[in-house]
Amino acid sequence: MSYLFTSESVSEGHPDKVADQISDAILDEILTLDPEAKVACETFVTTGLAVVGGEIKIKPEIKQHLDYQEIVRNTINRIGYNKSEYQFDGDSCGVMICLHSQSPDINQGVERAKEEDQGAGDQGMMFGYASNETDNYMPLSLELSHLLLRELAEIRREFKVMKYLRPDSKAQVTIEYTEKNKPLRIDTIVVSTQHDEFIKSTDKLSKADAETQMQEVIKNDIIKYLIPRIKKFLPSRIKRLFTDDVRYLINPTGKFVIGGPHGDTGLTGRKIIVDTYGGRGAHGGGAFSGKDPSKVDRSAAYAARHIAKNLVAAGVADQALVQVAYAIGVAEPVGFNLNTYGTAKVKNNEGKKLSDQEIADKLSKLFDMRPAMLIKRLALKNPIYTETAAYGHMGRTPEMKTIGANGHQRQVETFTWEKLDYVDKIKHAFGL
Repeated sequence: MSYLFTSESVSEGHPDKVADQISDAILDEILTLDPEAKVACETFVTTGLAVVGGEIKIKPEIKQHLDYQEIVRNTINRIGYNKSEYQFDGDSCGVMICLHSQSPDINQGVERAKEEDQGAGDQGMMFGYASNETDNYMPLSLELSHLLLRELAEIRREFKVMKYLRPDSKAQVTIEYTEKNKPLRIDTIVVSTQHDEFIKSTDKLSKADAETQMQEVIKNDIIKYLIPRIKKFLPSRIKRLFTDDVRYLINPTGKFVIGGPHGDTGLTGRKIIVDTYGGRGAHGGGAFSGKDPSKVDRSAAYAARHIAKNLVAAGVADQALVQVAYAIGVAEPVGFNLNTYGTAKVKNNEGKKLSDQEIADKLSKLFDMRPAMLIKRLALKNPIYTETAAYGHMGRTPEMKTIGANGHQRQVETFTWEKLDYVDKIKHAFGL
């Protein structure tokens, strides 16, 4: 039988994502000046206030170059909270900085005399997932949810149509799959977007009728402007899923003027499913933003995605879920597991289908999962994290960028865990 599966995304203006972006902006600024820094930075935002707290270990001489208040305010303004009527804006909100030194008890478990002996920054398990249902090996329901909100944000910044848009928004896509896990059609698209109160009640127009009219305008604009824009990015096999029977639920509460941190508090790390695979695969539970790569919650999750994506791209399986587990202070993983959901296609020399464990054993020889080695392999000490803090950490496009200023510029590559640089090695290992 066919079944329905749903994923959601939230915009850069969602309160939790505002917090994530502030935390990662601070991390990037620190790593720009000190790539060996240790950072665990959390942010809380609410009406007229941003609070940053956590633990850091940096070179004493760079402290004078870090203006945390400026980083916070610039990030908030860049997102689009730049008007006092939002009750939260970068120029006037209060900013509290509560950062202190990293615990030496934690640090002694991480740093070692030999780089390769670096211990994991915490215990836990991390997952990486990939599926061949999309060109970037991500679940389609999540990919469409992200795309809806990225384009909605572009429309807002262009300020040519839908000029009433505000930064906070959410999207949700439900897809009907066949019993063989192939996308059949899009069942429902939900978009809730913050907006100006561009139709107000009068003596002749009730409050309820004004809200209904605004809702109708927004729904019509979503269908007229947003949906055609996202279709331009999609291959024909995905475009065909947008049938005339798609159900559009746009601002189903009727009105969404009060939003962002004024409408709801935001906190770093509360959107971990949006950040990863939209409910597909699995999640170990650890958040990413605000953490330097010595925290395997982040770096090992990226490395697991790198393995899963290259494995599926190499044709070993149609789906792959990679799990890796660590003990704090220990370099070698305590566990490495693979689940291909029965889609594995590789055989041994005798022509017998390889089990998932046999595939995992081969992969563990190809990928060194000690923290120092995966950090080096993916170049994770670079300041590349602010971009990850909205619209997903996975499924993005690697890109070379120039960072820094005043004669201290350097080239860095973003989203290195999305590179398909191990496909040939995997094919060779499995005789493909």
